[in-house]
Order: sequence, then structure tokens, then C-alpha cells
Amino acid sequence: MIHRAALLAAASMLSITAVPAAAEETAAPAAPVPVETGERGAAAAAPISYPVTRQMDLVETQFGVAVADPFRWLENDVRVDAEVANWVTEQNRVTNAYLETLPGRAAFANRMAELYRYDRLGLPRKRGDRYFFTRNNGQQNQSVLYVRDGNEGEGRVLIDPNAWAADGATALAEWAPNEDGSRLLYSVQDGGTDWRIVRVLDVATGEHLGDELRWIKFSGFAWAPDGSGFYYSRFPQPPEGAAFQSTNLNQAVYFHRIGTPQSEDRLVYATPEQPGWSHSAEVTDDGRWLVITTSESTDDRYEITLFDLRREGGAPIKLVAGLEHKWELVGSEGSRLFFLTDKDAPRGRIVAIDAVRRSAPVEIVAQREEALQRARRVGDRIILSYLGDASSQAEMVDLRGRRVGRLTLGSIGTASGFDGSADSSETFYAFSSFNRPTTIYRLDTATGATSVFAQPTLAFNPDDYTVEQRFYTSRDGTRVPMFIVMKRGVDRTGGSPTLLYGYGGFSLPQTPGFSPTRLAWLDAGGVFVLANLRGGSEYGADWHDAGRLLNKQNVFDDFIAAGEYLISEGITGQGELAIEGRSNGGLLVGAVVNQRPDLFAAALPAVGVMDMLRFDRFTAGRYWVDDYGRPDREPDFRNLFGYSPYHNVRNGQNYPAILVTTADTDDRVVPGHSFKYTAALQAADIGDRPHLIRIETRAGHGSGKPVDKIVAEFADQYAFIAHWTGLDVVAALGQPATAATPAGQGTGE
Repeated sequence: MIHRAALLAAASMLSITAVPAAAEETAAPAAPVPVETGERGAAAAAPISYPVTRQMDLVETQFGVAVADPFRWLENDVRVDAEVANWVTEQNRVTNAYLETLPGRAAFANRMAELYRYDRLGLPRKRGDRYFFTRNNGQQNQSVLYVRDGNEGEGRVLIDPNAWAADGATALAEWAPNEDGSRLLYSVQDGGTDWRIVRVLDVATGEHLGDELRWIKFSGFAWAPDGSGFYYSRFPQPPEGAAFQSTNLNQAVYFHRIGTPQSEDRLVYATPEQPGWSHSAEVTDDGRWLVITTSESTDDRYEITLFDLRREGGAPIKLVAGLEHKWELVGSEGSRLFFLTDKDAPRGRIVAIDAVRRSAPVEIVAQREEALQRARRVGDRIILSYLGDASSQAEMVDLRGRRVGRLTLGSIGTASGFDGSADSSETFYAFSSFNRPTTIYRLDTATGATSVFAQPTLAFNPDDYTVEQRFYTSRDGTRVPMFIVMKRGVDRTGGSPTLLYGYGGFSLPQTPGFSPTRLAWLDAGGVFVLANLRGGSEYGADWHDAGRLLNKQNVFDDFIAAGEYLISEGITGQGELAIEGRSNGGLLVGAVVNQRPDLFAAALPAVGVMDMLRFDRFTAGRYWVDDYGRPDREPDFRNLFGYSPYHNVRNGQNYPAILVTTADTDDRVVPGHSFKYTAALQAADIGDRPHLIRIETRAGHGSGKPVDKIVAEFADQYAFIAHWTGLDVVAALGQPATAATPAGQGTGE
């Protein structure tokens, strides 16, 4: 569903985030488990001399509370502010000097690079007689787009982004062939930014048609039925020099006719009276209906507006009004449109609405115990994708909701895909788990027959690793699932260095998936744990609601309880627990470190939202108010101020070792969040363990990052936490013959 993907891109996610009282009052859990605070590794135990960071005498009063913000100048754009740029250079210099002392850095980089060397394909899309799919041969920084005629053969290269930039940091982002497969629109993502440049090419010749569109972000793309052009969403051009920090408002849907300049694009739908609303367009398979989905934030609350494309110039039809519930298009049958909704069904159901009669929704598939995550019409079937205890399940029903059969996916894992069209019974889906890279399957919905479309050849045995699901109890008695992954044969009698990962926000479920970087951690003898915290959608809308707004503290409690459980069960030992989170998960790590610095040996907050009083002032931050609240409203302000990582660093506590990571081109969660948080850590009296920041150049929030930069970043991060949890990486992985500094590190050069 295009609109959902575009909106989640606007969340601080990726892959992918309230307390009624101050953090001091909620810091101690019901049954704290003390953690040893002894230093790990003499080579880096000495205090670090951090660069001096200028402090401003800036205090603002909000709702009677004096709020100090001494490092606000670090919010300035690193690309234009020389003082901020110099701060970045000096921080990277200190961080790189420290990372060079870590013995496991080169070993991790070598093993991660090896694990990335396998042939992998993306989900195919069929248009006309052509199949389009991405492929990476295991040696490429960016995946290549292929096309082939028919279902057999290797295909030919259509777009190879690896030649676009010397550093590999310019990526192929969204792409969409038209209905007969003769033309393809695609978007270019440069240096990790969320902004896209859209171009069009002729599939037969591979030649560009001259079309180029800009100022596009968080957009879906929908071709007109006749292939004459496509619908897309764009923002007004931002002021000069403000593209990477300004708040994005007044998104509107346009139609671009092939062969014409963007200045002539036709405005289709806009809401100037509501500049904060976003809009995305889809066209139904039969080409009749243009479906505009409107939202205000990342929350699942949509309006649906239709245009009947058979009636040129026809007035818009408001099918669903109110921005109150989820409405995700599943497919259509004439004037009947199928939607996945959480109206009267927090775990999701399927309904049909007649667009001509404007009838009340008619239930097609009722809510059930599992959470319905996605649904798509393929041929005469609707494929339903559920989560049962955070693991994928799927089944088919007919267009009246009668069950046809359940799909066999495997045990613990994640299935994705199931896209298709009403006039074909063919679809493709992917399945993966922690120990199994993605395999692509072809499914015929008419017969139920499934076959392997693409399966990678691996340099490791998936059966060498165990994947286990357990449940633990959070502070308020809530039962929370977690996945525990480890390599067979490693001595676990005394506990092992363990990496605990969490997210907990924006209705984004955290499910089993394959990661070469995590597998390297397992190969080194570590344990990996994923906790399914409240704030996601593992159990539907209620699970999300229990971890947002004034309930946000539940997410932190869930994560803290996960750490306590791992220690109490002997999975990890005292002083052996590290934590990791990215984006909203970076906020999670920053908050729990402030609340329980004694619990963790090391922490990796990546691209995190760290200043909870100013997050809504930059780029996509305004979208996040439904999860975090509004800082200009007193109840929300007091809640946010109570857990904001930047504002709650606790002097006099012995903090874990912390390596913050961000990137200079992150225009989703602007790097000023991480800059200010790091400055606060380094200025505080929180012990002698290192509190460093690694700032990548020519990279953004995460998408589009080339493989060599990914390997370099995670080798640094995991070598850092290995050192502070006592994991002997070199003993397990060996030392590469040439222990060169990995390419792509965040040197700022």
C-alpha cells in the first residue's frame, strides 16, 4: 500500500519510535537488577579528552518550568555553519582515534563484508509481459534494477546506480513501471536525503525521456491507466538553503504528463486550509478510481477522497471523512472498494464500500485474535497478512470473505509482498528470519501452488543458529514477547555478552529479519535479542496506543524489564548487556540510559530523537506529534520534558559506554538531536567510560546507504559494545591479515 509506506517514511523510521511524573520518580523499576560497573578492557579505560563545546546562556520558561538549552547552536545546518562543521570534524577525530584502539573492529568489518557477499533479489513486479526486479550480486554497494521478458531468463540491466557517484552514496529509491511495462518512472536519492529526483525512461531502449521532477518527498506514484503520465505528491520548493531543515507543509497531488515540464503539471488535490495535511494517490486496477488518502501525521487516521477517472472533470467524492481511523485500499471490484480498517476493530478487519451508492461499510473479513497488518487483492482472492506473536501468518479469502486456505510460510519469520492485480492470479512474496536471508516465492492464488523464484546460495548454515521466542513481564504486569538468537555450541553456562534491540513506536512492528551485521555479532559469540515493545502494532492498535503519548513510559519500562529478564535468566551476565535502537529507537536508548544507567554496560543510540521539546520544528518532525504529543501543550510538555534524553542526563551517575551515531544529511531526524545530546553527555559528570559520537558524511537516516558504509558503521558500533561487554571478537573471528581501516567511516573528510 503506497500511502502507508510513504507516511511511515515520514516517521523517524525506518529498519524502523509518557510519563505522568518526572523521570526521577519513574527511574527505579519495581524489582531492580543491579549490574556490575567494572571497566571492560584496560586499553580504553582512561578518561577521554573531549573537544570543548561552547555553551550558551539560554534558559526559556515553558509552563512555569525553566528549560536550559546550552547547546542550541548545534541545531544549525552542518553544511552551512562553519562552527558546527568544525565541531563535527573534532568529534570525529576523537571518536576515530578511540575506535582504532579496538581489537575487534577489523575482524567485524571483515566478517560483515563476507556475509554480505551473496546474490539477493528483490520482489518482482509484473507489468504487461515484463518482470521488473532488483538484484545485488553480493559485490555491489547498491542494488541494480533488472527487467526481463517473461518469467524465465536472467534479464537485462535497466538501471545501475553504482555508477552514479564515486562514493556509492547515490541510490535508486522508488520505481514504478506503467501498466504495459513500456515506461518506468524512478527516483534518485542522493547522499541519504529524503528528497527525490524523479525521471522516466523507455524500457525497450533504456533511454531517458527527458522528464525530471523535483521537491518530492514521502510520495507514492500511480500511473494513469493509458500510460500518458502519473500522479505523485510534492511540496512547494523550500527557501534557498533551507531544504535540509525546513518543516514540510502544503503537500499536494499533481498529475505529470510525459514529455512536458514539471511547471505544467496539473494540480489534482490540495488542502491549503490545512497545510499540515499530506496526500498520496493510487489508481485502482481497473483504472476507474483515483484514490487520494489524506493524513495529518504518522498515525493511522485517514480520509479517503475519490475521483472517477471515467468522468473527466468530475467533482471529488469524499468517501471517508474525519481523520479518525485506518483506511488502507486493498483493491476494487467495480464500484466496490475494499479497505483494511481498524474502525470498530483495533486488530483490523476488511470492509467494502460502494463508491457510487456511498453505502456504509460492509464487513468482508471480521477481526480475529491476530493483528491484520496488510491485505491485497490478487486475481479473485484477497491475501491477508497477519502477525501472530510478532511472526507472520497469511491466508487467502475470496471477494466475499470466504476462507480459501492458509499459506505455509515457515516457523518464526517475516513474510512481505503479495502484491498483484485483479486480472492475474500471480503474486510474489518474500520470507526471511534472523538466521535465513530472504527467499522469494511465486504464488498462484487460483491454484494455491507455490514455487521458489529466487533463493540465495549461502556461505553459512542457517541451522547453526537458534531462534527462540520467550515472553516476559513488564513493570505493570503486561506480557511482552522477545526473540533470542544465538549460535549453537557456544558455552552459555555463565551468560554471554548480549545485544538487546528495541523500537517501540509509530505502530511499526518489529519482526524477525535477516541482517549480516547481526549475524557477525552471533559468529563472534554474542547473543542478539529483539524485544517487541508496546508502541508497535504487534497486537494491533491497542498495543500501539499503550506505548504512545502519555503512555510512552510503558515503552521504556518494557525495554528495562527485558534487560532485567535477560540477566535474571542467565542469558547475559552482569556487565555484559548492550542496547541498540535507531531513530525512535535511538530515543528509547537515550531515555532508558538516563533512567537506568546501572543496567547497561554499553549503548548505541542511532539517529535518535533526543530533544523532545523541539522535535516538531524540523523537517518531518511535525508528523510525530500523534506518537509523542505537542510540546506547546502543557500536559504533553511535562510528559516530554520528563523523559527527553537531552534534558535528563543525570549528573553523579555512572553511565554505560555510549557511541552515538548520526549522519550529516539526515533530513528526517536532523543530526542536531544527536549533536546536542552528545554535548550534554560529554559536559556531565557521568563517569569515565567513553561517550562518543560517530558522524557519517554523505549519508542520511539510513535508506540508500551503500554497503561499504553500512559495514564500516556497524563494525565500529559492534566493536565498541564488544569491548565494553567483554566479547572477545578476535578469538572468535580471527584477525584479518590486513587490518585496514574500513572504507566509508565517518571521518568528515
